[in-house]
Amino acid sequence: MTSYATATARADMGELRRLRSLLPPELQSWVTVESAIDVTPPLITCEELGKDQVEVQIDLIKWEQLALDQRNLLFWHEVGRIQNDTIPRDGWEMAALAIGLGGAVGELWVQDGLLLTLALGLCGFSSWRLYKRNNNQKTLQESISADERAIAIATRFGYTLPNAYKSLGSALKTLIEQTPKKRQRDRYIKRLEALKKSAAKAKESARAERGDMRSAY
Repeated sequence: MTSYATATARADMGELRRLRSLLPPELQSWVTVESAIDVTPPLITCEELGKDQVEVQIDLIKWEQLALDQRNLLFWHEVGRIQNDTIPRDGWEMAALAIGLGGAVGELWVQDGLLLTLALGLCGFSSWRLYKRNNNQKTLQESISADERAIAIATRFGYTLPNAYKSLGSALKTLIEQTPKKRQRDRYIKRLEALKKSAAKAKESARAERGDMRSAY
């Protein structure tokens, strides 16, 4: 008799295989999908493992609580981030900031003005780079752009445009309800608002195209 743990493991592997099949062909050779191993991981995120290798990581416990179409669109959102090259990277900025701070403290002790200036300059530049990379508005715009990519990918996999918008909107509403942190919840709300505007624009464009076709006949 198959144990519950074995059945769960098989179900998890089945879901990971299913998601890998949802990768566009051009990404399948260098994007992998794995279960998250952190203690309290986000629902879904992606990480650059090397120059030509990206891994999508999923908290399968939370993931299984979502409807299938919601999962698909949230997965394609991450794929959209990969395509847009907006994956957060562990850059050199934090290391440079630590080196700069350490150097500044050391030079204060030995009172070398030139080296102190260089160390403070390194601190300032790395801090500016960190601020730019983590700017809230920039991050929001990247997420909205990835949502638009997700809609486009969904249509490649057989979704109608209205159903793609509906599925992603439903997923964002669920995330809004389940997210206790105000900052993250506000980001989901703004994504949902942008998605509604995009859906209305797409609907109007489709209506105009139907009108043009009728007038042509």
